[in-house]
Amino acid sequence: MIDGPEPPAAPAVVTRDTRGGVTLRSTYLVEPIVLDGQLTESVYEETPSISGFIQQEPREGEPATEQTEVWVFHDATNIYVVARCWDSQPHRMVANELRRDNTNIDNNENFAVIFDTFYDRRNGFLFHTNPLGAIADGQVTDEGNLNTDWNTVWFVKTGLWSDGWAVEMAIPFKSLRYQGAENEIWGVNFRRIVQWKNEWSYLTLVPAAYGWQGIQKLSTGGTLVGHAPPGQALNLELKPYATAGLRTDLAADVPYTNDVDGDVGFDLKYGLTRGLTADFTYNTDFAQVEADEQQVNLTRFGLFFPEKRDFFLEGKDIFGFAGVSASRGGDNAPVMFFSRQIGLDNDLVVPTNAGGRVTGRTGNYTLGALAIQTDGLQDVGVPTTNFGVFRLKRDVLRRSNIGAIGTYRSPATDIDGANKLVGLDGNFAFYENVDITTYYARTVTPETTGRDSTYRGRFQYGGDRYGLELDRLVVEENFNPEIGFVRREDFEQSLAKARFSPRPRSIEAIRKFTFETGVDYIENGVGLLESRQVELQFQTELEVGDQFNVAYRRNYEFLEEDFEITDGVIIPIGGYDFERFSGEYQFGSQRKMSGQVRAETGSFYSGDMTELQVDGRAEITPRFSIEPRVAINWVDLPEGSFTTELFRARLNYMISPRIFLGALLQYNSEANLTTANVRFRWEYQPGSDFFVVYSDGRDTLSTGFPELQDRSLVIKFTRLFRF
Repeated sequence: MIDGPEPPAAPAVVTRDTRGGVTLRSTYLVEPIVLDGQLTESVYEETPSISGFIQQEPREGEPATEQTEVWVFHDATNIYVVARCWDSQPHRMVANELRRDNTNIDNNENFAVIFDTFYDRRNGFLFHTNPLGAIADGQVTDEGNLNTDWNTVWFVKTGLWSDGWAVEMAIPFKSLRYQGAENEIWGVNFRRIVQWKNEWSYLTLVPAAYGWQGIQKLSTGGTLVGHAPPGQALNLELKPYATAGLRTDLAADVPYTNDVDGDVGFDLKYGLTRGLTADFTYNTDFAQVEADEQQVNLTRFGLFFPEKRDFFLEGKDIFGFAGVSASRGGDNAPVMFFSRQIGLDNDLVVPTNAGGRVTGRTGNYTLGALAIQTDGLQDVGVPTTNFGVFRLKRDVLRRSNIGAIGTYRSPATDIDGANKLVGLDGNFAFYENVDITTYYARTVTPETTGRDSTYRGRFQYGGDRYGLELDRLVVEENFNPEIGFVRREDFEQSLAKARFSPRPRSIEAIRKFTFETGVDYIENGVGLLESRQVELQFQTELEVGDQFNVAYRRNYEFLEEDFEITDGVIIPIGGYDFERFSGEYQFGSQRKMSGQVRAETGSFYSGDMTELQVDGRAEITPRFSIEPRVAINWVDLPEGSFTTELFRARLNYMISPRIFLGALLQYNSEANLTTANVRFRWEYQPGSDFFVVYSDGRDTLSTGFPELQDRSLVIKFTRLFRF
């Protein structure tokens, strides 16, 4: 059943209704389009275009100020999306990013399409590009989680002309998952970003309250019919790899120099149905993975480092639980499944023998199941270990779901027997902006009984003008998900936030003001106040894309035990009140030099601390950019004074959308470490890669030039076969 107007009758390609609904009809191609970004074929004159885009920003609901024309075609193999993006001032267009899936592509002139291939109005596949032809894709789950690490095979070409730019996309049906019904119906939406004037528009009306996530809100999208994808057929992908490496590690228990090694393995992907995919990996290799970004930790809690290994990235948000993505650890809510617990042990890489998983959709259900075995490292006491994860969700109501999760690790960490987790969650979306999230989970660990649960209830209202959040989170003392991530243990958190965001039409230079206040109150397991933060923030968003933010925070922290904040500086047990003031300015991405500058100062535990952070991006050419980061903390305590310094620089050179050379250079004074990571990637055909990766780590405690700790040079070759 179509959620919108009736399909258009040929030769028409679009119908709209009075409620804002849109239905599109794809046009069959007798001959494939030649992808060149020129739009010279006769089919563009013979087939009506789709237009009438509607602003989300800056004037919600008004017609877009720059015209966009779109065509949707199909043949037996591909679905094609073509756009002609008219521009009244093309010399002002912003186009300076070519790295695949980089977030900065959204800060360029941009055209995007999203397909809701199961027509469930909540999940989809996103494809977008800029005038340079950058390749960006992602998988959307539950309208809120965007997995940009989902990569598939598709093709795009762009072209410039005197009045704007054009884009031609060809997306193989094999690259998508869908129902396989006889009369296939998909959801669809298009987005156009005119970055030089900071304007976002869509095929349909997308509320401004959704912000940059508007493209993910499949419930606001239109409907696509007539595209006739092929039914069930063999859908098999085989991706073997081969590596060769030269490694030195002078910090190992048994140091070695210029050790030569090599390996082979493969990944296999098979479409069980049009909606369910099985993956199998043998002798998984992660040689192409970029080094972690260094962090300075001045808190009592562990740091969260995101997953970067390809096998665990695709489909990761299917394993998200209660609105917490498997790729984020930004608040105190536990991550029930955190894949970095597999194959990594205290910075040691543990070989992965083999693994498999099944992910996808069937009917109203979303399924994720994973099993993997890692080899042991007997010399450091790491045993061969089996891991398992099972995730099941069922769609309910229009945009809500309920689900269950289970995880398994055997043997458990440092204990004979297995560690297990079971949990239930509900994610409910009402009206445009009301979300309610709740969950209950518990763990079973040998030699541990009682107080092994966690639960949460959260209410969020996220309108454009007003916002409200109420949250209650409990994590008990013995809750222990050994393939999850728990930032803070044994606590009860109560949080309330309110926001007011007016748009002053009388001030031409200002797009939006935001006033926000909140209180975060955390008790430990015996009811003693452990942390409290009262916060006031004021933010100004300018029409040109710049933002300015000032904030005041009043904190209380109780230390139950001595806290060694850095080597030799120990803050004693007790309660501490302190106040912090911060200011931040963010420069719009249309500038040749963009980024943000942030400063914070005030009291800190028993003394004072001042922070300075600069994150920048300098466009040298559209293909070459430098991204520096400087973070310095000056800490003055009665127990001791110290300074932390973190310097980072990314150098990015894009030879083409599929050939990239980049370097990540880092210095961390707290870790007394400098690192260099240089990566060359050539996607010589879609899905097949050639990597050369050089890594170097040096100890800065030594006198003179930093002393070498470890070094490696690895070459990796992969080849994708599709059947």
